[in-house]
Parts: sequence; structure tokens; C-alpha cells
Amino acid sequence: MIRQPHFYEPQRRFARLRWGMLAAVLIGGAWVAGLFWYGAHLPRDIADTGTVTDAIVVLTGGSERLQTGQQLLERGVAKKLFISGVYRGVEVHQLLEATKANPALLECCVELGHSAQSTMGNAQETSHWARANAITSVRLVTASYHMPRSLLEFKTHMPDVTIIAHPVFPERVRVAQWWRWPGTASLLAREFNKYLIARLRSWLQSRDPFA
Repeated sequence: MIRQPHFYEPQRRFARLRWGMLAAVLIGGAWVAGLFWYGAHLPRDIADTGTVTDAIVVLTGGSERLQTGQQLLERGVAKKLFISGVYRGVEVHQLLEATKANPALLECCVELGHSAQSTMGNAQETSHWARANAITSVRLVTASYHMPRSLLEFKTHMPDVTIIAHPVFPERVRVAQWWRWPGTASLLAREFNKYLIARLRSWLQSRDPFA
């Protein structure tokens, strides 16, 4: 076998490095474009405020979510309120104190889920609860920046349940021109990465013949 002269080796290494850098630039550019797409498609308002559902589902993570869930329950938008991802040891009366809710209403109509530790866990936990309670429609309450991934996970695990998005808008998250605010930009970047992972997992599961 004829061996190539040694002076070709640096050229090959340079070519591999150049193609590697080009690939990194293309991937990085696609990620940045995707992040801006994600930011542009975050909900800016509540599209459906009045449709009655079987239940309201609140994903823990902010006081605005609990208060919104309580207000929706008091308005009669649903007869049940399920709060997913509650820390173990937290019970209804503690949530009543946190939200200054109507004790009589919440004591009869609220249920807590303690097992979820992630958004996928929220969807799984809610799916089990929905089947046990013959729930066919829910109003999903979570932060606007969290809503795309939440809807993806819930639709994956609850394909037969109608899901209405009810985003809340935390004051600290400045969605408008988010790239100007380092804290919001960092939050959206992390959430976008998690959304991509959830999207990939959902796609792989849909193609898995053993799923």
C-alpha cells in the first residue's frame, strides 16, 4: 500500500477542523433562530377564558398560578381543581393560606398531586388522576414561557383529553423584547432547550414500534 506523504496530514486535520467549525456555526445559528421562533410564539394573552371544562390543572411553580386556579374555580369554569407537583407535606389548608382562597370551595373541590418532579411528571400524574376521575377536558394553568412544553407533554400523555391553555404572565418575565433582558433571555434559553428535548422524546416515542 502506498502511504501518503506526511505533509498531507496537517491538511487533513485542517480540513476536519474547518468542517467541524462550519457545522458548529450552522448548528448554533439554527439554535438561535429556533430560540427567536420560540420567543415569538409564546402566548401573549389568554385565547379562551370562558369554556367550561371538567377540571382545572395547575402546575406548581409560582403563586400566580395557584391564585389563577383558585379564581377560575370560584368563577365556575370547572368543578374540580387539581394541583400537580406539590411538595410532600403541603396540604390543602396550607394552600388556602397561601392564596387566601375560599376554604369551603377548595376543601370540597381541590386535589393535590405529590409525585411529579418535572413537566413530564406533571403530565403523567395528571393523566392518572384524569382517568381515575373520568376527566375528558382540562384547563391547563402555567406560566406563558412554560406553556409550549407543558402542552406538548400533556398532549403526548393525554391524547384523548381536550386541553385548553390558560397561561399566566409573571411580572419578572419580560416576554416582549426578551433578548434585552438577561434574566428572561437565560430563562427562555433553558426552557427552549427543554422543549427541544421533549419534542425529540415525543418524536422518538411515536416511531417506537414497541411503545
